[in-house]
Amino acid sequence: MQVNLSPYANKRICVAVSGGRDSMALLHYLKKCGGDFGITVSALNCDHGIRGEESERDSAFVKDYCAANGIPLRFFKAERGSFKDENGARMWRLDCYRKVLEEGGADVIATAHHLSDNAETVLFNLARGTSLAGVKGIADELSLGIIRPLISISREQIDEYIEVNHIPFVVDASNLSDGYTRNKIRHNVLPALEEAVHGAARNIYNFSRLAAEDGEYFARKAEEITLCRGDGFLIKPCGERVIFKRAVHAIVAKKFGKIDYTSEQFEKLFLLQSAENGKRFEFLGLTAVKEEGGIAVTRGGVLQADEAPFSQVIKTREYAGKPLVIACGESAESVSENCKVLKFDLDCIPENAVVRFRRDGDKFTKFGGGSKSLSDYLTDKKVPQSMRAALPLVCDGSDVLIICGVEISDKVKITENTARTAVLVCADPFKTN
Repeated sequence: MQVNLSPYANKRICVAVSGGRDSMALLHYLKKCGGDFGITVSALNCDHGIRGEESERDSAFVKDYCAANGIPLRFFKAERGSFKDENGARMWRLDCYRKVLEEGGADVIATAHHLSDNAETVLFNLARGTSLAGVKGIADELSLGIIRPLISISREQIDEYIEVNHIPFVVDASNLSDGYTRNKIRHNVLPALEEAVHGAARNIYNFSRLAAEDGEYFARKAEEITLCRGDGFLIKPCGERVIFKRAVHAIVAKKFGKIDYTSEQFEKLFLLQSAENGKRFEFLGLTAVKEEGGIAVTRGGVLQADEAPFSQVIKTREYAGKPLVIACGESAESVSENCKVLKFDLDCIPENAVVRFRRDGDKFTKFGGGSKSLSDYLTDKKVPQSMRAALPLVCDGSDVLIICGVEISDKVKITENTARTAVLVCADPFKTN
């Protein structure tokens, strides 16, 4: 068994060990060969309690093996009955992995998924009608700090390594039952496929790597047309349905957590690109608006927040959960590139001034003179429709003195008579990233 360890050189690797043959083979191999790559090895074991005494037996086995071989072990034990199913136990294990990483116990967590596990995952996802993302199989997830060194190693290679090196292991009886869908694929479907097409698992692995490459390419293209802006996102015009769909999924499902959107909703979003500016589509608590630069997607509904005294906002430095830094002096604190700094005459702000969102009848005196409705001014400034309702305003009645992130009124400008200069820092609606 030859495992490529060069990608993990000089890493502190903590192996997730159940005591089964796969994880024991991985632990032994890293202990034996990792030193040549500057790898430091430790282990973790999670007793989820689902299998009762059998789980305790397996954990005791792992503890004894690690102690006998000088391998540091981190042990986690859940209360018996904490989980109703395997998925709950899996999520708990991931939490254990995160804890080890967050506490600095390792650089990465290694799991013992191998070639057949990858094939089972691809076949299972195909049978459920997956998209391209579901056939990329199992791979390292560096964003989560998880690696899979054995993913290109076959079941037969692992068995041979176990036998040649006389590595002890325990057997999880639940893996022998066909009561689980994955076990049915493992015991029946994959062997039959290997018999019909020699090297099927290896070929599925190669296919999954190609699918992963394609998926990464589409993800990059989708990222190119996706911009984070204010409280939402903008999808730039795109006629390629596959790229546009990826961008929608990244925003709707991953950013806003709305995983139950439908193909019909996607179609409406795609067609919204050819609608007139200002046309909107509301779905799943989100609002999509056609703008000059593309489709803006934000959380739906009209922002509701009580007006707050300007003097209070100076102290709290936020309004309606939005950072809104107001400070006296000639300079602002460290400012993000996506924020705008507005300087104004603090003494020109009336004592009864408030911070609120826009209302009908608001008017604004332009810097340099001339008054017009706030709506017309924002249109002239080409502030995106989807962002106008989210702009905090400093107001004296219906007179808007400051449009946060945009401009100050001529009424609060700094002059030679200004005694107290103040700065206001807020998100710039024209900045995207």
